[in-house]
Amino acid sequence: MLNQADFLDKSEKIGVMGLGYVGLPLAALLAKEYNVLGFDINAARIKELKENRDRTNEVDSETLKHSHIEFTDDPEKISGCKLIVVTVPTPIDGYRMPDLRPVETATEIIGRYLGKDAVVVYESTVYPGVTEDVCVPILERESGLSWKKDFHVGYSPERINPGDKEHTINKITKVVSGDTPEIANFLAEIYGHVITAGVHLAPDIKTAEAAKVIENTQRDLNIALMNELSLIFNKLGIGTKDVLEAAGTKWNFLRFEPGLVGGHCIGVDPYYLTFKAESIGYHPQIILAGRRINDNMGKYVAENTVKMLIKAGKAVKGSKVLILGLTFKEGISDIRNTRVIDIYDELREYDVDVSVHDPYAHKEEVRQAYHIDLADNVEDHKPYDAVILAVKHRPYIEGLGLEGVRKISSDGMPILIDVKAVYSKEEAHRAGLIYWRL
Repeated sequence: MLNQADFLDKSEKIGVMGLGYVGLPLAALLAKEYNVLGFDINAARIKELKENRDRTNEVDSETLKHSHIEFTDDPEKISGCKLIVVTVPTPIDGYRMPDLRPVETATEIIGRYLGKDAVVVYESTVYPGVTEDVCVPILERESGLSWKKDFHVGYSPERINPGDKEHTINKITKVVSGDTPEIANFLAEIYGHVITAGVHLAPDIKTAEAAKVIENTQRDLNIALMNELSLIFNKLGIGTKDVLEAAGTKWNFLRFEPGLVGGHCIGVDPYYLTFKAESIGYHPQIILAGRRINDNMGKYVAENTVKMLIKAGKAVKGSKVLILGLTFKEGISDIRNTRVIDIYDELREYDVDVSVHDPYAHKEEVRQAYHIDLADNVEDHKPYDAVILAVKHRPYIEGLGLEGVRKISSDGMPILIDVKAVYSKEEAHRAGLIYWRL
């Protein structure tokens, strides 16, 4: 039976599989106390990490330099790990169905090199049952070992918030579960030694899986409500932000805001839960209604941009529009499941000439994922008939500002579409802009 002491004295090694936005910060944290192997199938990613470079900007160069993590893309080295943590993505496919291929592939690799008495912990977001019903059979098949006799599994959902330097991984309570009480307690000791916020021991793996998937489902539904209110207030000629500020003076009002809901969690996780619900004969209504509202917000923003162009007396076809920001939220380089792309695609349907700029996104990643060549700077294709502030990146707020928007815009009354409601209508009008916001 494994115990924490074997890991604290570095005689046993922890493997972290998948070194993205979740895996790398976790590996860096664990490496402060334990012997850590960081594995990723992407050789280029391993190369840059060995050079102390993290393109996600989640872990700085100095931390990487002194972390002593053994980075590798050689799967055989997994055999030297008695505790393996899986942090690969769990996206949805084009039909909005759970895509378990990354976690299944990772599990197959682990299974080939799994040693006796090892523990495999999954942190990837899944629906209840995936760890035990999907992953365990793969581990048994690939390893030839028997579950609960030769190896064990656990689930501890990741709670990384990319770009958040305040709520870092060690400051967020860690939910931990295992396939036996002994394994659950062992994992609680391992995580608890580095998580200063403490751990919460879930009664079983399915409970921990469910807890993770509803965290983001709840947030998704709250934002969907704000988005629906925005649709209503826009038709009534009422400022949504003004309404929310007034309502927010009550102590128990939940302060959510309308906006685009993308990324690898909030815009994805609800579909894992609804998939599982439908598989057992229950058709979710509220969750899917919220998803429909949020999935249509990009189209809604684009349609209102077209309306503003028409009101300003500008020809829609061939008009030049600049979208500021492509990442799924401010201050990060992550473009996964960004819903800004919906604004771009919808405007292209109107034959609008659309340029996109983002100071954080990696150009090659954007080109591969969306077939868009990011503008080098905001002035590349000026003058613009409309500017859409889609992501609240600091360089746009502190650097460009309203005056900057005015300078790169065409003559007459240029248009600013303020998706995140950064500015007030009065500020925009003083700057000589036609203004619209959610």
